[in-house]
Amino acid sequence: MAGVLRDCAPLYATGRGVKSIHSFCRFFGQDHLFPPAAEIYHLIKKLTRGSLLVSQPTHAEMEGSLSNSPLTPGIVANRLSAADYSRNFTDHEAPLDAHEARVAADRCYFCHDAPCITACPTDIDIPLFIRQIATGTPDAAAKTIFAQNIMGGMCARVCPTETLCEEACVREMAEGKPVEIGRLQRFATDTLMAKGVHPFTRGAPTGKKVAVVGAGPAGLSCAHRLAMHGHDVVVFDARPKAGGLNEYGIATYKAVGDFAQAEVDWLLKIGGIMIEHGKALGRDFTLADLQSGYDAVFLGMGLAGVNALRAGGEDKAGVRDAVDFIADLRQAGDRSAVPIGRDVVVIGGGMTAVDAAVQSRLLGAENVTIVYRRGQEKMSASGYEQEHATSAGVRIVTHAAPVAVHGNGAVTEVEFGYMADGPSGLVATGETFRLKADQVFKAIGQTLQGAPEGLTLEGGKIAVTGAGRTSVKGVWAGGDCATGGDDLTVTAVAEGRDAAMDIHAGLMA
Repeated sequence: MAGVLRDCAPLYATGRGVKSIHSFCRFFGQDHLFPPAAEIYHLIKKLTRGSLLVSQPTHAEMEGSLSNSPLTPGIVANRLSAADYSRNFTDHEAPLDAHEARVAADRCYFCHDAPCITACPTDIDIPLFIRQIATGTPDAAAKTIFAQNIMGGMCARVCPTETLCEEACVREMAEGKPVEIGRLQRFATDTLMAKGVHPFTRGAPTGKKVAVVGAGPAGLSCAHRLAMHGHDVVVFDARPKAGGLNEYGIATYKAVGDFAQAEVDWLLKIGGIMIEHGKALGRDFTLADLQSGYDAVFLGMGLAGVNALRAGGEDKAGVRDAVDFIADLRQAGDRSAVPIGRDVVVIGGGMTAVDAAVQSRLLGAENVTIVYRRGQEKMSASGYEQEHATSAGVRIVTHAAPVAVHGNGAVTEVEFGYMADGPSGLVATGETFRLKADQVFKAIGQTLQGAPEGLTLEGGKIAVTGAGRTSVKGVWAGGDCATGGDDLTVTAVAEGRDAAMDIHAGLMA
């Protein structure tokens, strides 16, 4: 039954409204093999997680107030009604209220040597903060979280808990349903942040000054921990806003209400941190400049380059980097003004690919397909995210790689070749197929650009040892630009924090 419902779930999210799914329920509800129609409906709705709902056009919309629709050819804006845009870009998962949080917290066994702590890249004492919620002290729970992860609010929203702490939860292993650690973390952190309270105070000034390159999760985490110890920190960032991946690279529905900037403002309450926007390493200053003017340097500038498809025609109109699309949508004040194709193809298998594909559907694209060169089990996007994509009506095609982008000036089709796993890696089978597309998003990985001379690189990233030490004395690195960790916000926060502690130890020795 569950399999049938899962297969049918995309019907709910295809943009044809709820009428068709009600018809489905009435039809199958008459069969004794199926539960009552209402139960089927609610189960399917749960499978879709409400990720996309396109209502039937009203009379006013039919008269012209809705300028386009999911069926409009080409890359256009205003495919949906204002109500649909608002509904599609609300919270991906609703926050818990105080009562729900207490109930969820009561499910925790408060394990000794809890496996969830080991699974957390920032080593948050998860049983402790959940116990604090259970005893009615969410502010204390928030401080427990922030002591290890100063960006715990964003991590509660975007961290793949289903493959980290919640996967390791004893409840998950015993019952198949973990304690909702991520949602409990959000409840605690949001409760404290809403009061405008910063739980830490800056240490006595040390007279030391540290330069941080990049105002993303790694850089801000490093800067905050250094400020806590009394050091003055100057953060240089190439973009007009701080936040890095949190501001420009996270799916809009995962962090609504300008939360990324609110978190940055809250973090800066510690004092001692100055951010200089529009300043890029290699363009506006060199590593040597920073070394001569500061006592230590931390590099956390992320990955600015995007890998090429290496397929003919990828320069055609309608083909763009998925990260740019996500950033534009994040910065758009009016979601309806963001143009999207009717037939969208996303090439890649990671979180960026899923975010681009799902948001294409949320903007009103009729057909969205993710194409990945290996098997689905090898996609770096978690199983939870893959399921979320398919429940939103995204199709996932595997074992296929782009061969050519076709079209007269603008893309109209993408040709793919089937791939198979061979003894020496992937091999082309010689068989090809084409997908109709008026918009293509490339999500096949990012690369480090403009690495300073003198730094040892490894695998295209800055090589680090220990707590982020590079090959150059006095220079540390962390986050996506450095080796050693998963490309996750929570990992970047941990690396920035640990580098700051190592920097502090070195400066005070």
